[in-house]
Formats: sequence, structure tokens, C-alpha cells
Amino acid sequence: MKPAVILLSGGLDSATVLAIARAAGFDPYALSFRYGQRHAVELAAARQVAAAVGVTEHVIIEIDLRRFGGSALTSDLPVPKDRSLAAISDGIPSTYVPARNTLFLAYALAWAETLSATDIFIGVNALDYSGYPDCRPEFIAAFEQLANLGTAAGVGAAARAAAGADDPGRLRIHAPLIDLTKAGIIQRGLALGLDYGLTSSCYDPNPHGRPCGRCDACLLRAKGFAEVGQPDPLLARFASAAG
Repeated sequence: MKPAVILLSGGLDSATVLAIARAAGFDPYALSFRYGQRHAVELAAARQVAAAVGVTEHVIIEIDLRRFGGSALTSDLPVPKDRSLAAISDGIPSTYVPARNTLFLAYALAWAETLSATDIFIGVNALDYSGYPDCRPEFIAAFEQLANLGTAAGVGAAARAAAGADDPGRLRIHAPLIDLTKAGIIQRGLALGLDYGLTSSCYDPNPHGRPCGRCDACLLRAKGFAEVGQPDPLLARFASAAG
């Protein structure tokens, strides 16, 4: 199987991407980050998802983005709650972490080169999302171009392409969810047997991992499961524990 680096946050989207890459026959190497986010729940979820889906290796990188601040996820700024779906899709919210996906993809690119991997997967989505600029197709296309211009692997691929190779081995950034709604993403994961009860999407969960149900991520997740006509297994798990 071809090795591939999968960015895995522990959320619904990245878990789906891991399942997609695995089903497509890639040998997955999962990469997560402790970047100073206000809770560690998503990293616990990432570990659970990696173990359930199956990865060759799961690495968690330490980056302290609290030093710069600028986001409700890395500072004491309040997390937006109870916003309408129209408001969620309008503008860039305070939960945007400056340059986060640029940094994450850069680390993924470095690891991919050492693995001789030409494929990187990321779970960005540009439909049911919070308006983050680094989740757009234009960003993914630009980073893929950068990857092929600024790495030894990219230079080698360019030389092979110039020599007429059918498959020169260009670096590819896969964003298989980019044009899907949240409901479409959930349907894709369910078809692959993914257990969404292992994932965590909430920006402000309690210490036990129970989602707040009111932040943008919770509202978009709830919208997706409602449109699919399925209960959210994460909420069912907490309800069962409470009972």
C-alpha cells in the first residue's frame, strides 16, 4: 500500500477522511497537534479514531500557538454560541486560528517526504463550515503548488515529468470533503462503517468531553445528523452514561 499522511484532529471531518484514505488502499500515517487548544478532548478522540480505523503510526506534534493568541480556541476569548446558520457562514469567526492549516500541512509535508509519500489528506470543507479561509479549494490548490515547488520530492517529480514519465510522482493534497455538505460527509463515513461516537467536534466541551451543543461546530454537526435522519452516536453515548 502507498503511504499517506492524514491530518487527524479527532473531529468528524478528519475521521471521515482517514476512513476514506484507508478504504482507498493507502497506508495511513496519522498526524495530530497539541497546539495550545483550550481542551485536550479532541486529541483523546484522535487516538480513539486512529486505533479504531487502523493506522501504521500516529504522531502528535507539540506547537504552542497560545503565544500568538488571536483565536477563541487558543485564548480566553469567548467561544461564539447560539449563532444562526446564516451567521455561521457569514464572515470569519473568532474560532479561526491564524495560519493553522498552513502550519499543519507544512508538518504533514515534511513527514511525507521522509516517508517517500506523495499523498497528504486533510478534512477541510467549504460548504457546511465556519468560513475559515484555509478551508477553501483555492488554498488547497495553492499549497499543493507550493509543496511541489519547495521540496526535494517536488523537484524530482518535475524532472521526471520533463523527461516524459507517465506518473512522475507529484505531491498531492487530497481534500475529499471539500464539496460535501455535513450530511454528505456523515453519509460517506457511515457507509465506511465509521463510528462517529468516537469523534469530538465541540469547540467548548466540558472536562468529560460532553459537547456544549451551542457552538458553531456543534450546530453544524447537529444539522448534518438531522439531515441524514440519524441520531448523533456521541450524544447517545453521553445520554446512556447519564442514564
